[in-house]
Amino acid sequence: MLLSMVVKKADVDTIVSEIKEQFPDTNPQGAAYDISQSQQRQELFAAFPKIDILVNNMGIFKPMDYFDISEETWQHFIDVNFYSGNALAKFYLPKMLEQDFGRIIFIASEEAVMPSGEMPQYSLTKTMNLSLAKNLSKLTKGTHVTVNTIMPGSTLTEGVQQMLVDMYSNTDVPKNKWESDFMKNHRPLS
Repeated sequence: MLLSMVVKKADVDTIVSEIKEQFPDTNPQGAAYDISQSQQRQELFAAFPKIDILVNNMGIFKPMDYFDISEETWQHFIDVNFYSGNALAKFYLPKMLEQDFGRIIFIASEEAVMPSGEMPQYSLTKTMNLSLAKNLSKLTKGTHVTVNTIMPGSTLTEGVQQMLVDMYSNTDVPKNKWESDFMKNHRPLS
């Protein structure tokens, strides 16, 4: 079973429709839960007690000065970006091992290994995901269960588009140059 977990119900329905259209022999099911909330994770587990593929792609980010990051902010980023995926893996991995099949994929970031310095609270959590995935992969040795990490570079998502607005709207950089300026000056190794 392929399960798409996105908080917005409309996004879930769109993804499920696209998968059904591209792969008509599959039976994808969608669910809209805020997996950063323990109660909603429990509801998810009750509704979908077993899955074959888990893609942990939940995350929040925000450029912040290290000295301005409160303990509450650190904890919030850890709760959302790390503990959520860890809770899902902890619930589903034993079931995958029992059936001797499954895939867990953590979506980390280049920030895990090449921190930009602009969002240390985000970089830390992506490094935690990378480490967790490596540790879990050791538990699957000799099985048909795999645990991996994908570490994409900067990707122009809705969140990144908003970050560019926040970074550049009060500057002299023309809007059509925001992306290239960001990559050149903020992500030169990406």
